Amino acid sequence: MSDGHPYVGARAPRREDSRLLAGRGRFVGDVRLPGMVHAVVVRSPIAHGRVTRRSVEAARAADGVLDVITAEDAATVRLPCVSLAPGQRESSYPALDEVIRYAGQPLAVVVARTAEAAHDAAGLIGLTFEESPAVIGVETAIGSDAPLLYPGWGTNLVTDFAVGDTDCEEAIAGAAHVVDMTFRLGRAAPSPVEPRGIVAAYAEEELTIWAAAQAPHHVRDHAAEALGLPHHRVRVIGCDVGGGFGAKEHLYPDEALVCLAAIRLGRPVTWTESRSDHLVATLPARDAVHRGRLALDADGRFVALHCDILGDLGAHPSNVGIAPMAVSAIMLPGPYRFDRVGARLRAAVTTTTPTGSYRGFGQPEVTWTRERLIDEAARRLGLDPVEVRLRNMIGPEELPYATRTWQSYDSGDYPGALRTLRDLARAEPSRDGRRRGVGFSCHVEATGMGPSMGMKAAGQAAGGFETAIVRMDLDASVVVHAGVAGMGQGIETTLAQLAADAVGVPLDRVHVVLGDTSATPYSPVGSIASRSLVVGGGALNRAADLLRDRIVAIAAHQLEVAPDDLEIMDGAVRVKGDPAAHRTLREIATSAWRGWDLPEGMAPGLEERVTHDPSAYTYAYGAHAAAVAVDEETGAVEVEGYWVVGDSGVLVNPAIVEGQLRGGVAQGIGMALTEEVVYSPDGQPSADYLLPTVREIPEIVVVLMETPSPITPGGMKGAGEAGTIGPPAAVGNAVAAALPEIAGRITATPLTPQAVWSLLDADGESGEV
Repeated sequence: MSDGHPYVGARAPRREDSRLLAGRGRFVGDVRLPGMVHAVVVRSPIAHGRVTRRSVEAARAADGVLDVITAEDAATVRLPCVSLAPGQRESSYPALDEVIRYAGQPLAVVVARTAEAAHDAAGLIGLTFEESPAVIGVETAIGSDAPLLYPGWGTNLVTDFAVGDTDCEEAIAGAAHVVDMTFRLGRAAPSPVEPRGIVAAYAEEELTIWAAAQAPHHVRDHAAEALGLPHHRVRVIGCDVGGGFGAKEHLYPDEALVCLAAIRLGRPVTWTESRSDHLVATLPARDAVHRGRLALDADGRFVALHCDILGDLGAHPSNVGIAPMAVSAIMLPGPYRFDRVGARLRAAVTTTTPTGSYRGFGQPEVTWTRERLIDEAARRLGLDPVEVRLRNMIGPEELPYATRTWQSYDSGDYPGALRTLRDLARAEPSRDGRRRGVGFSCHVEATGMGPSMGMKAAGQAAGGFETAIVRMDLDASVVVHAGVAGMGQGIETTLAQLAADAVGVPLDRVHVVLGDTSATPYSPVGSIASRSLVVGGGALNRAADLLRDRIVAIAAHQLEVAPDDLEIMDGAVRVKGDPAAHRTLREIATSAWRGWDLPEGMAPGLEERVTHDPSAYTYAYGAHAAAVAVDEETGAVEVEGYWVVGDSGVLVNPAIVEGQLRGGVAQGIGMALTEEVVYSPDGQPSADYLLPTVREIPEIVVVLMETPSPITPGGMKGAGEAGTIGPPAAVGNAVAAALPEIAGRITATPLTPQAVWSLLDADGESGEV
């Protein structure tokens, strides 16, 4: 080892993989406890109404049944809304409610000795309903004659407020050109490989929860509050996570009810979401209508951008509430200069599953709107869409840059990314009769959620800090305790890389502890919002630097030299130029833990704890391009090539960043072409949800740039969501380039064969060219 930072920037293999690929992972479904019993959730078959009669006697009497929990039993169990909107009337929601507002809403929980017995007994519960009209579609919900989900409110509208410049109308009215279009990004389901699950056990007045959690402390806080338990009496143990994507960042009503069952029975209870329940039980996302207006002067310079955002919250504001829509509003400008930028944000309830967080968190939606507007402006004005972007992009010399929607971009080279991308992207020659086009999209991404007081000002009932504890044990191994959670993003590996470099030990001598609320420092919101390495790693860097200074100070005292004369190399602290004068790290660690021969005033031990509350967000960015082929006869769209140029600041592990980008792009292509949760007029979700396969995902070429952030100790920015933000817009713009005769009507995703064929068919009937 040397001081040359050999691990940060290295493509170190993910240390999680050897365990997972060998089948040694521990997922929620692998947890087996003595006396464990099984829960099944009974869900509403209707979308809107109320339960008028409930019969549970037959279920209670069924063989193997131990408990049946109804709304009366869970009357006090409520879950919090962490993000509150201006004017939001409710700050929590019940785990069980006999007023029904979406198909799939929990109505009861059956617990039995076996899963089969629980399922059989669930079918014996008799329910009679008084049905009300469903409210499907957010535009329908705000209509004057829409049925009200909460009659006491007198409206289905939850919030209505403005963001950014309030004088956009004047700027738009005076512009030489205005593109005015309405867009929608379809409702998407997170669809992780591992559905949600939980095991809860209650013994000696302590509730222990095993969960696939992105935010174990967040789950702990919710469980304690919902069940009326002291926080120190609730422990959450995070298991391996088979995909989170934002969907596993809080406690759900059905999971709270499993915890309640464990408390009532005094024995472990397990529950796993069925794949069929996923579309109605796990929070989906997106589903917002955007009326976007882009104003340009006669030279194609951007003058103003305004977006009227109307978001569908589903049956009630979820844990994150309007936050994804608010992020859409504040990230509206992207990497471009405007004289004026503003948004109106409205959100309403509908009789559908509540919407929540999903990878990208409001940013795919607004990128779809802004980048489609830019391409349409270029088409109408006869300009090259890349040149229009470059003409209006914020340059590296202008950073840091304050946007019109209150963001302060930290560092980067947005035009450089787009120019690099332009040189990479190419369409295949048309040899088979299909029509081809290349589309581009650019974005700036808010990463590293914080600071805490900023979150408070934004109506979020959580902090934005992270804490890391770094300890060197007597054998000179290093142990890191961090509050962020591993969920497949490689954080265990990257934190180890940071610690190994900072302290000066081999990577295999670093052990990282995550995911157990009894063993890790408090993390307010966990691994969400592309923050685990930015904020958690920032805390670790600071703590590891302090530990290194402590180690060097002990060695300097024992060797009677100045600290600046020392270096850590090959497992020892030695005098520069005199390798014989040294102390091994093991000798120093032993001295520290035994309190032997330490500098005056230094306490025994080798451990440092640092809490890092970032001063601001960091801003990653990227440019995406897609090449598509469209079959006019069927409307089928094939993505033949995909390219990404991204900048996530200092790259601790480039291989992990590339993997995150490729996985995110696959999800984004799915949103662009196939994925959507669709409801019938009576509020029933379609059973068909078409995830992309390897046949729909082409080779994804990734080019990484590296501009350190001045905000983060270590210079990192977030990387986990960047791949998902750009693809819908890039694919949509590519289809518009291939089919310019319908470009102005490419406004909604997914661009299924039926959707594209219908647009082409309508164009042929109208005679438009």
